[in-house]
Amino acid sequence: MAKNGYDFYLDKCLLPITPSKLTVKINNANETMTLIDEGEINILKKAELTDIEFECSIPQVKYPFAVYKAGFKGADYFLDYFEALKNDRKPFQFIVCRSLPAGGRLFDTNIKVSMEDYKITEDADNGFDLDVKIKLKQWRDYGTKIVDITFDMGKPQGSVEPQRETVNAPEAQSYTVAKGDCLWNIAKRYYNNGSKYTVIYNANKEVIGGNPNLIYPGQVLTIPAV
Repeated sequence: MAKNGYDFYLDKCLLPITPSKLTVKINNANETMTLIDEGEINILKKAELTDIEFECSIPQVKYPFAVYKAGFKGADYFLDYFEALKNDRKPFQFIVCRSLPAGGRLFDTNIKVSMEDYKITEDADNGFDLDVKIKLKQWRDYGTKIVDITFDMGKPQGSVEPQRETVNAPEAQSYTVAKGDCLWNIAKRYYNNGSKYTVIYNANKEVIGGNPNLIYPGQVLTIPAV
């Protein structure tokens, strides 16, 4: 994978150096069985959760080819961020924005995931820089059902309560900035009120930087639910 034109985001965190390789594995849940006189058949099922793996370089010094939307940050910032993604025990968005060298847009990856594990490697050949191998797994929202068991004349009777969703609060959305965008117009689009641009800015200061009037095509913004 070419490094130019690719931006990797873990939630709101843009990796300063684009990984050279990304592996996305869509796992199989199909089952085969053998029927009398029919032979082997394949029972098709919905795909299992997707696995994502990549290895990224986290520099300790600012290189001219590294990207920092809100100014240089050392390796400790990114290590703390990865640790928080793991320990918070909450799903987050994994986003890859792809564009051609001339500026044309390619397809994007935007998937809700969990941080499964990550491995930090320090190698003398890399100086003080770190290599971090990250494994993510697709997250699907789900609900639970409660079965209420009663007894009538000694016989059990069951009733199922309506499904309870595990996530009740409205979810934030993500938006990729296009040419000509401004926070006012984005807020008007999502909230029908341009003056709420500060809600978007406050949620994306690390991506935008110190000036809410300066946003650039390709930036991925979190649009909070209000």
